[in-house]
Amino acid sequence: MLEDGREITDVVNAQMPLGATLGIRTFGGPEEVEATLAWAPELCTAGGVLHGGVLMTLADSAGAVCAFLNLPEGARTVTIESKTNFFGAVRQGEVRALSRPLHRGKTTIVVETDLHDATGRHVARTTQTQAVLGAN
Repeated sequence: MLEDGREITDVVNAQMPLGATLGIRTFGGPEEVEATLAWAPELCTAGGVLHGGVLMTLADSAGAVCAFLNLPEGARTVTIESKTNFFGAVRQGEVRALSRPLHRGKTTIVVETDLHDATGRHVARTTQTQAVLGAN
């Protein structure tokens, strides 16, 4: 959890119901968003490994929230590009995503998200570009 402890899970899941389905918890503000997801057998592929698509969903969700919190008044956002590098498998525990904005422009916001397992091991990094839509 972030130092300020601001949990925004309910607000986020009202807009992105998939987060509630997966059990994602979200914390933070414009400078840094943290999201967590617990390993569960129904989210795995062969050998009890958390599915890469689940990890990508966690990263995309955290990154989208970070982008949203950096939007100008009246704007919306949508992911237009996402790239994930996987460094290790998750076989138990909780995964923690930490998203930070790299670029806050008039038409795009670029966010980098690092994923760590329960031991703190870096398991993936996602860089995504979010379009800024309908800004005043």
